[in-house]
Amino acid sequence: MITTRARVAGLAAAATVVALSLAACSGGAGASTTAAATSAASATDVASAGGMSALVAAAKKEGSLNIIATPGDWANYQEIFDGFTKKYGITINPSQDSASSQEEIDAAKKLKGQDTAPDTFDIGSSVALANTQYFAPYKPTGFDDIPAAQKDKDGLWKVGYYGVMSVGYDANKIKTAPKKFSDLLKPEFKGAVALNGNPTQAAAAAGAVAYADLQNGGTLDDLTPGIDWFTKLKAAGNWNAADGKPNTIASGETPVLLDWSFNQKGYTTSATIKSGGVNWKYVVLPGTAYVGYYNQAINKDAPHPAAARLWEEYLYSDAAQNAWLKGGAYPVRVDAMEKAGTLDTKDFPGKLDKTAVMTDKQATDAGTLLNAKWANAVG
Repeated sequence: MITTRARVAGLAAAATVVALSLAACSGGAGASTTAAATSAASATDVASAGGMSALVAAAKKEGSLNIIATPGDWANYQEIFDGFTKKYGITINPSQDSASSQEEIDAAKKLKGQDTAPDTFDIGSSVALANTQYFAPYKPTGFDDIPAAQKDKDGLWKVGYYGVMSVGYDANKIKTAPKKFSDLLKPEFKGAVALNGNPTQAAAAAGAVAYADLQNGGTLDDLTPGIDWFTKLKAAGNWNAADGKPNTIASGETPVLLDWSFNQKGYTTSATIKSGGVNWKYVVLPGTAYVGYYNQAINKDAPHPAAARLWEEYLYSDAAQNAWLKGGAYPVRVDAMEKAGTLDTKDFPGKLDKTAVMTDKQATDAGTLLNAKWANAVG
């Protein structure tokens, strides 16, 4: 099963509306660990936590980590969960797998002071920037490898990984992979090209329009070229109005799908899709890539402050970064790891020529434009 997350990238629900005290000790830790928890809650890096051994010891005493809106089948998170638990023996308690970024923040506010509050956030950029008052500053090992534009200078938030818009296709039906965006207008793609949702409602679909815009000389200030391209796609007879999902891929209804790279990667191994005899592949085309960033942050009121910080240490390790890569996402330390020779190149689709991501204003304007023009463009 491929889990759908409501927050799937800054332009999410957005296409219609916009876009994009110290921590309490856990009940299991007991009063004897109060000092350790207080120390962890104020730590801003591993050194200030007393070193890695001290951080690990404090996290093991807490024994648990509460995560929210982070399903195991999203971007290969299950491998990360398993690796973390195997290495440190800490139980991961997931909740609200399909929650939006704002719902993550709402849960932290509602559950403040309770053992069930989220310890960490995996959150879209717009919501992260608007809610930094709920985050604890922390710079995990590898923080210096993160590009300056993809982190808060004090470590309140930092990109962990990002998805890239890509073209997926059933290689049993599409014999030659597209090499450029205009290839999708060719006769061999007759009635084939679909989106994951409606761009006025779904982030993946809106991202596909932004991708088309960038691939056709447009800018994220105005998605008109992207909308116009889909009008051409329909005129060529290649538009497919079905909502692309694992079941429509499996049935052959949507043999080509514009979607996020981590979704595409999931489709390649989906039992549902394989049961339909589909050989799913995907490509990230040359030119400007449209990306969606996912940021990591620690709840300043985390009930397990040491485990939360140890979790970030693990997320920015080579092991977790390569696990995200295996799941079809680009890890934020990709350039540094490639240089160091620690990147798992068998899962690396290659460097991106250039990337683009929307600002809040661009996302708001895009939502307004899509609401006004999308239906007529493909209707």
